[in-house]
Amino acid sequence: MDRPSAVVIPFPRPAEPAAAPSPATPDPQQRLQAALVALQDALGAQREAIAGWRKALGDLQGSVHGLGSSLNSYQERLGTLGTQVTALNTQARRLEAWADGVISQSR
Repeated sequence: MDRPSAVVIPFPRPAEPAAAPSPATPDPQQRLQAALVALQDALGAQREAIAGWRKALGDLQGSVHGLGSSLNSYQERLGTLGTQVTALNTQARRLEAWADGVISQSR
């Protein structure tokens, strides 16, 4: 069963160092607008990542709950088995004592 895993979203880095403003460089308003769009995209990706993380935590919670239930059931069965083994041991010791008594009487 494939389980989703966390995805690390790298922080965007500029491809090359910022150069001195040149005539081809967009004006500060355009740069700000582009930065805000990039920030909105990053926030959207972060929301998706957090939603995935929460879903994974929910899946983990369900798995842990199921494991806890299984362990409780296993513990109950072991307790029942322990009681049965104790009863069987008691019966075996009684039979052993009876057999020892029969053997000692026949000698």
